[in-house]
Amino acid sequence: MICIAQTYGKNSLQLVLCCVFLCLFASVIFAQDQAISEVPAKEGHPVNEEERFAGRFFDVQVPRSNYLFVKGVLTIFGTRGGPQPATPEEEEMAVWDELLLSYEAFRRGIQVNQDEVNAEIGRMFQEEKAGFDWKTDKDAYEKWLKEKAGVTAELFENQIRHLLQIQNLRQRIMDDIVPDVSKREAFQEFLNEHNSLNVELAEFGEKKAAEEFYKKAIRDPGLWDEERGRRPKDFKQIGLVSLEFLMDIWRFPKDAVYGMMKMKKNTLHPPEPIYKGYGVFKVLETRPASDKDFSKIRDSYYEQIKIRKKYKGLGEWFENLKKQSNIIIYPKI
Repeated sequence: MICIAQTYGKNSLQLVLCCVFLCLFASVIFAQDQAISEVPAKEGHPVNEEERFAGRFFDVQVPRSNYLFVKGVLTIFGTRGGPQPATPEEEEMAVWDELLLSYEAFRRGIQVNQDEVNAEIGRMFQEEKAGFDWKTDKDAYEKWLKEKAGVTAELFENQIRHLLQIQNLRQRIMDDIVPDVSKREAFQEFLNEHNSLNVELAEFGEKKAAEEFYKKAIRDPGLWDEERGRRPKDFKQIGLVSLEFLMDIWRFPKDAVYGMMKMKKNTLHPPEPIYKGYGVFKVLETRPASDKDFSKIRDSYYEQIKIRKKYKGLGEWFENLKKQSNIIIYPKI
């Protein structure tokens, strides 16, 4: 694994050898007038579109060279701003997502200047502690890229340009989204973060088992400790944390955590679905938020919700773009 991949969270670079022949492709550029006739067929061997093109969207053919270029980018840098693909199918869709975004950036005329490229490379090399000035020591720069990523400087800089172009596209889309945020939404966010709850959680794989345990534990208060002794791995004390943490990380339902905030110490809450299976809860401690603190920090909550809505809008925009594009992937040659 090379350091560049570590920076962007990619777990493997075994496929980086494909970059050897990707040097032929300077950048990912789509044009409406790309046609099959642009690539001459060998004599006696008609060239079909599956050999020249990887697929199409918006009725525009996607050259296989563009597909391979983007695949090489993802091999080195991974997917920025999202989870890494875990299966070959997810990797394939990640490539097509990038291709579609690149095409949309081209349609919108989004450009990346050399100063942006230089700044990004400088930031990366600073994080990698490369130990040389990549702008002035070109030999060291080329050698480092060859050893770490197996790419030339020209290809590497085009890959960076591609990543920045998509980043700029996303930012433009988000800048165009102007969400409304109500005082009620901001106050709810405040409550989620400032109400704190400490529970002990008993985990069950099936809802029926959780319900049976809850009913028995209500009748027999000593059963909780007995069951914990029999299977300690299924009992967890989370500690005093915010309701936001319980909802986001443990996937506790909102109604459940707010219901537990009203319960007395050592009271049991009925089974609820959690991040894995079902849970029965024993309330250990509650710490309610102080409403008077909201006025001091309410602006930060307006901003939090605004940003969250922008990201949600970005996701919805991209899903609509994918539906409209009608992506068709040709069989591998």
